Amino acid sequence: MDNKVIAKLFKLGSQLMELHNENPFRAKAMASASFKIDKLPFAAATATVEDLSAQQGIGKGTAEKIQEIIQTGSFAELDQLIANTPPGLLDMLQIKGLGPKKILIIWQELGIESVGELYYACNENRLVEAKGFGLKTQEDIKKNIEFSIANQGWFLYAKVLPSAEAILNKLRIALPEDTAVSYTGAFRRKVEILDRVDFLLSTSTEELQKVLATIPDIQIQEQTPDQIEVKDNNGFLFRFLSTDPENFANTLLETTGSELHIQQLEAIQQPLPAASTEAGIYQLLGLAYIEPELREGLDEIQKAKTDTLPQLITFEELKGTVHNHSTYSDGVHSLAEMARYCKENLGLEYFGICDHSRTAVYANGLSIDRLEQQWKEVDALNEKMAPFRIFKGIESDILSDGSLDYPNEILTKFDFVVASVHSNLKMNEEKATDRLIKAIENPYTTILGHPTGRLLLSRSGYPLDFKKIIDACAANQVVIEINANPLRLDLDWRWHRYAIEKGVLLSINPDAHRTEGLLDMHYGIYVARKGGVSAENCLNARSVTEISEFFTNRKIARGI
Repeated sequence: MDNKVIAKLFKLGSQLMELHNENPFRAKAMASASFKIDKLPFAAATATVEDLSAQQGIGKGTAEKIQEIIQTGSFAELDQLIANTPPGLLDMLQIKGLGPKKILIIWQELGIESVGELYYACNENRLVEAKGFGLKTQEDIKKNIEFSIANQGWFLYAKVLPSAEAILNKLRIALPEDTAVSYTGAFRRKVEILDRVDFLLSTSTEELQKVLATIPDIQIQEQTPDQIEVKDNNGFLFRFLSTDPENFANTLLETTGSELHIQQLEAIQQPLPAASTEAGIYQLLGLAYIEPELREGLDEIQKAKTDTLPQLITFEELKGTVHNHSTYSDGVHSLAEMARYCKENLGLEYFGICDHSRTAVYANGLSIDRLEQQWKEVDALNEKMAPFRIFKGIESDILSDGSLDYPNEILTKFDFVVASVHSNLKMNEEKATDRLIKAIENPYTTILGHPTGRLLLSRSGYPLDFKKIIDACAANQVVIEINANPLRLDLDWRWHRYAIEKGVLLSINPDAHRTEGLLDMHYGIYVARKGGVSAENCLNARSVTEISEFFTNRKIARGI
């Protein structure tokens, strides 16, 4: 064990002492010891307690802790500090710009205990509410978290998309016009979590290398006769595959599909027939064309044989958006700004306001008095913006016992209610499932929001029996949300098919807290397409008249 490792343990001890508000003089002494150990002129692992104690700034107590580290890998005081610290706070200490003082505020004032929750709070503009945090600090922390995640080798589709598009555009400009260029692999299938982005090009690696040399901020990591791997300054990994022009379609098909999808194709014919297009290859196999998003080796081959593949939903088919926030709770933009953006920038027919309910104190949840104030503004805006419509909704917290957090006489006044879990996420599967089913059976629940509460790459969702949840939604005419925030994408696309089979409607909701957040519906569309969702299965692909009738008829059917 070298001196740097020992010094880091002392540094961690000083940070945790500061985090737990322990004696500041002792915390500083431990930080000082960390510095001294790192600068020792000899290896601490081979020194005696006497040798160590003789060094300036290292007393007998510190020397004994060093010996304890060498023997056990830690020391008792540090072990106790770690035991008293939520694991997520230890992860936060690894994020640039976050020291113990800031983390203490985040923990005590906002109740945040993990990097994933912190990142989501940045997206929801909640960090600025904490003492000593401004908008710039919030954005810096958000970028540092993104960089940290990327350097762990995995990243979100949404985060790498702008970089991938920039590279694709540069390739198309730099390469001869007749060069075929395409995304391929998991990125082309729009898988939500990736370890790289793959490109396929009908050119040689020698020609490709010349072009890549002209693109700033990327560094070649590895090169073979058939491919080149590079990283950009964000830590994202890109792989460029080379093929002959005449083999482009076949190589594109073979590199796009999951391993299972390709195996299923090869079970029909091996090697796969050659054609000039992917559609031509599928046709020669006796199959309808299968969209890239569906090529996961599930039921797409059988449906392609019987020509029963779904007509996948497109962004243009969305007519409105529900589950959005404003400055009434924890949003960045006002109710009017959010609604106008939907009408004027996105050409939508309606907007559902869905601010946090009163239990969500951390998110400035709405009291009944403030709800009535919002409703008055909604009525006034609806008069001005007609035929565009703002629907009165709420994101009502599902409490630990499965109940919603307003009385029925208030819940009945909403056009729709999104019921979501935001607290007590550590229930076992049985209790978590029962909790959600009770909320689903509440006649006022219209939509089940982000069912698992997951934060991709940061926090796994709480365990659920998905079949029971979906069956309960089918029985109670409850819509299930596809939360389009790139951190959530919840309900997971792997369960969309089952929901559709059971006749459950899905709603592609951005959970937007600012105007640009409304564009997250694009990512919701991507995962909905992976799940086989068509416009007919999507609540907000309905017109303003149709969704208004849906809300009204559902209330009647539920006896409200």
